[in-house]
Amino acid sequence: MVAAATAALGLAACGGSSGASTSSVIVKTGGSGSTSSTGSANTSTASRTATAPPPRPKPVFPPYPQLLHGATATSPTNFVPASRWQGQTAAWVAHSPSGVSLLSFDQRLAKLTLHSGTIDAGTEGWRYGPAITGIERRHLIAAFNGGFRLSTGAGGFMSYGKVAVPLRDGLGSIVSYSDGTTDIGSWHQGVPAPGKTAVSVRQNLNLLIDKGAPAANADCPSCWGATLGGVSDPARSALGITAHGRLIWAGGEHLTPSTLAGALLGARVLRAVELDINPQWVAGYLYGHRHGVGPLAPVQVLPDQPGIAGQLLTPYSRDFFTVAAR
Repeated sequence: MVAAATAALGLAACGGSSGASTSSVIVKTGGSGSTSSTGSANTSTASRTATAPPPRPKPVFPPYPQLLHGATATSPTNFVPASRWQGQTAAWVAHSPSGVSLLSFDQRLAKLTLHSGTIDAGTEGWRYGPAITGIERRHLIAAFNGGFRLSTGAGGFMSYGKVAVPLRDGLGSIVSYSDGTTDIGSWHQGVPAPGKTAVSVRQNLNLLIDKGAPAANADCPSCWGATLGGVSDPARSALGITAHGRLIWAGGEHLTPSTLAGALLGARVLRAVELDINPQWVAGYLYGHRHGVGPLAPVQVLPDQPGIAGQLLTPYSRDFFTVAAR
């Protein structure tokens, strides 16, 4: 998978500009090829003009995010650049020794969007539906799974004024605002921010991390969702935010809630919401744009996960999030 993705990524390669060489200029008079030995000030001016470096051309960036070599890393590593937009790193990826993979996003360059699925929350009337399409696809950096099935009663779902499940006070909420920023907190106990308009909200249980500390029941696996086969450490995922507004997605196989919380705390997350669990529903992707030609090249962030059919580029039954360049 890594080899195929790497060949198709269109990895960033910024070409440097080469300065033109200059040579000394001889100022000739109107005589038969003789040079002027008078007017030293004029000669000096001509010399300065001839040797002045040409103005540097403004950098030209591609109209799509550039996937970097770090995106294909699978061995344990601290955060390394994974995607660049307009010459600046917009996303980083890390893999912890405990088996947690993490994505970090700079909200000054990237925007989070909540999508409905064909079943959760259905296809009718949603601005962002069950597949990534249009201009969002052209600016796509990453995408990852949403929360529990809405039928479990774990929380609400609202997008651009349309409500699938009513929002509930006190639940952990991923709130995106009309200015393109996203925050995470307890509904009506920190979010939404005063004076801001929420355009989407996805709730899922209580906060897994609050005020930089894990939830008091983080050591109770059964408190954080029903697992297939009753195992305590299925695949799990979560989304958090740091003091500087970085969004951190984390996921992996064989994780307890406390292990997942520990990895997020290691990334300096202050608040976090657990997202979906179990192998079939935990997946994260970074996307290569193949120099803007042809279909996107998804790179799976969790190498040991089965992934999602269609990699969120075709209709998917569950809700999910995208991260696209601003």
